[in-house]
Amino acid sequence: MTDPVLHTQPLGPQWPTLDPFLFCAHHDDAYPAGNDALGPAMALQERQIGSDFSRKDGWSMYHGDTVPGFPGHPHRGFETVTLVRRGLIDHADSLGAMARFGGGDVQWVTAGKGIVHSEMFPLLNASTPNPLELFQIWLNLPARQKMVEPHFTMLWNERIPRLQHHDAHNRTTTVTVIAGALPGTTPELAPLPPPPESWAAQPQADVAIWTLRLEPGAQWQLPAAQGADTRRMLYFFVGDGLRIDTYEVHAHAALELVAGQDWLLTNTGRTVAECLLLQGQPIAEPVARYGPFVMNSQAEIAQALQDYRRTGFGGWPWPQDDPVHGSVARRFARYPGQTQDEVPS
Repeated sequence: MTDPVLHTQPLGPQWPTLDPFLFCAHHDDAYPAGNDALGPAMALQERQIGSDFSRKDGWSMYHGDTVPGFPGHPHRGFETVTLVRRGLIDHADSLGAMARFGGGDVQWVTAGKGIVHSEMFPLLNASTPNPLELFQIWLNLPARQKMVEPHFTMLWNERIPRLQHHDAHNRTTTVTVIAGALPGTTPELAPLPPPPESWAAQPQADVAIWTLRLEPGAQWQLPAAQGADTRRMLYFFVGDGLRIDTYEVHAHAALELVAGQDWLLTNTGRTVAECLLLQGQPIAEPVARYGPFVMNSQAEIAQALQDYRRTGFGGWPWPQDDPVHGSVARRFARYPGQTQDEVPS
């Protein structure tokens, strides 16, 4: 009998990944009420402002000075996929794009030959807490596409397909499909298209990004991956019990699964169980990394550093490196070269 789990690791601040994924972080911050500057309305002593990863009182400022978040920083050679579960993020980039998104929205950015962007977390509520929870995932690009033009897109929560499955006891599993269609489902549940140069846009890549929510006692059959060489990681991050076929899990963990078989998932805990699934055919190329640059060789990393110093990847069109988009809690995106805002519908 095949064991469904090939390898397991406990979850820490940065979650382990498998090719073609490079990085996965789960930010879950209990930010307090905000002040007039959309920063935290409380004393910031004992924090290393500008590099605060302390999680003191359940939250971090990260690299923000006034507003929490990540002021302008460069990327080259890969993609960022940002899934926001709670709260709002303000995006700005060197293409001239800007957005405020959250509450189930997904932002997908192809860095390609180079982009600079900021991700700030404005604390819009002045009288109540401002919780923020998100995943940021880095998806690699193959060598032939590392120097493509940068691309920015939004996948609004209202358009992201969700499958609700009711088992024999009418317990519900909800699968949110960011990328990678669920086999056997209707065309209405087809995922929104990824950026055109993404590894996820290649038919043979078998990339899937799904979130799973299982009610207590719920059962759902995870379908086999389509590709013969696909690798699959299941991150169990909410709940107190999960069974994969006969394999019992009682602590939050990253579980590398046998991808080529169906497996029955059962929430064996007393509370809701939630998982993130990342899968794909490996790109299987050398990876050279230096901070925000991911290339295939150290010579290409040196070239990326030189290009960024020389060009700034197109420059920064914003008056500060940590722009925020006002005090109104509206979701929108403005694409490069456009003057009209796109809003969820």
